[in-house]
Amino acid sequence: MNRLYGKSEIWFSMVWIVLYCVLASIGDAASSVIGVAKIATFPILLALSIAIYSFVKRHDLKGRYGLKKPEIKASKMLFYLPLAALTLVNLWAGFAISYTPLEAVLYVLSMLCVGFIEEMIFRGFMFEAIALDGIKPAIVISSITFGLGHIINLLTNTYVKLIPNLLQVTYAIAIGFVFVIVYYKTKSIWPCIITHGVFNSLSVFGGDIVIPPVRRFLDCMYLVAIAIGYAWYICRVTKEKVDIEE
Repeated sequence: MNRLYGKSEIWFSMVWIVLYCVLASIGDAASSVIGVAKIATFPILLALSIAIYSFVKRHDLKGRYGLKKPEIKASKMLFYLPLAALTLVNLWAGFAISYTPLEAVLYVLSMLCVGFIEEMIFRGFMFEAIALDGIKPAIVISSITFGLGHIINLLTNTYVKLIPNLLQVTYAIAIGFVFVIVYYKTKSIWPCIITHGVFNSLSVFGGDIVIPPVRRFLDCMYLVAIAIGYAWYICRVTKEKVDIEE
């Protein structure tokens, strides 16, 4: 990994994406065989999280990848309340749980790891690598790649249907966009990691609630509106335009 990072940060980020997707899928498959949700997935995700953090810390890259305090005051960022609103989407349809207590704990811990891993890969490694050639392409590619990455749910989970998955991809792109704007403006990835981890973790409490197609579509539009609106607000209050020539 050290040699690859030195040669190409973009390929470094791509390798991490592939490694993460493959190992997480293997963990889920093994957990299914064992019969306990996330029992094999969590140790794998924890190991990946530790590996990423150790690499960044060992090479003194915490500042480069935003593992530091935000440079913009929380009050100017509306105390990140729009991000907090995003985290609650999985509870909008009601509260239910279909996991055992052990599975629920493993699921939450796994999702917290997912938040860290995906933010470090997409907002950290990938964004910073592409940003060397321009900020605007980095923002666009990081957002779209993050959203499209959720298509893997359709390929690895037989219970995921096409339309709900496409809606997930749509709002994931929007959320990826606001995350990268938050990261770019504040120079800190922590707000994104925390929001992402909590967002995913709360899905365990959504249980098997059946959401009508129209409600699912409206929820998607709400998410997109919140994400795009907050991103617009951040760009406006920071008075920094994203220029393609940067």
